[in-house]
Amino acid sequence: MNAIISASELASELAGECPPVVLDVRWQLSVAKAAGEPPFDGRAAYEAGHVPGAVYVDLDRELAGAAGAAGRHPLPDLAEFGAAMRRAGVSAARPVVVYDGGQGWAAARAWWLLRWAGHPDVRVLDGGLPQWAGDLSTDVPARGEGDFEPVPGADGLLDADAAAALARSGVLFDARAGERYRGEVEPIDRVGGHIPGAVSAPTNENVGADGRFLPPEELHDRFKALGASDGAEVGVYCGSGVSGAHEVLALAVAGIPAALYVGSWSEWSSDPSRPVAVGPDPQ
Repeated sequence: MNAIISASELASELAGECPPVVLDVRWQLSVAKAAGEPPFDGRAAYEAGHVPGAVYVDLDRELAGAAGAAGRHPLPDLAEFGAAMRRAGVSAARPVVVYDGGQGWAAARAWWLLRWAGHPDVRVLDGGLPQWAGDLSTDVPARGEGDFEPVPGADGLLDADAAAALARSGVLFDARAGERYRGEVEPIDRVGGHIPGAVSAPTNENVGADGRFLPPEELHDRFKALGASDGAEVGVYCGSGVSGAHEVLALAVAGIPAALYVGSWSEWSSDPSRPVAVGPDPQ
């Protein structure tokens, strides 16, 4: 099953007999703002105009647990996550399409979490809302209760120890910007650098100027050149398990299965006993 859907394909499916549930997950990374600008308000953006029939989902409150020792965006409580998805109308037998404001990170987090929790049919709108050519709606739909019950899979999730081991036995991609991987800057976490053995693979290099994913064959060639050869076990991490989900999605588009270290650098770097590598070399 394809992990992404084009805007034209979504419009066609919404006009069909069994339209998908559409989730709006607009979100932006909150970094301390020296100029004092107000934080991004995803719900306000949704209320100002969204794909008709879409339901807003809050990444920080519904797709992640409270920030702490496990990272800035740890896994949510599964019972609470399931209840949030049912309120949004998500059912196991109905397709789901997720979109955000165009960056793709938040939509990918929802895609990854739903897939890991057992939903069989979830896709991301390629390029997000900017690709939508139809009218926008300000109506909040009266969505009926869904029946989705999370049943997490045995694969697809890494903890800190598994990520460290995979960096030695397989391929562990660091999806953050190269300067954060190298430890040259660190605007959020305690210390800069990367997990020893991890390979730098910035997620923004998986998309074109319009925010849509590169063709599958180009993505496959990119990841293969970075070490994801046939049969290699692959994992991804980022700052807090959001942009890393976008890289897992890019790998899925390329036909390469990968696991996500949800705690990512925000969890890893919070423990001073864990080793940190700096510079361009993985080790």
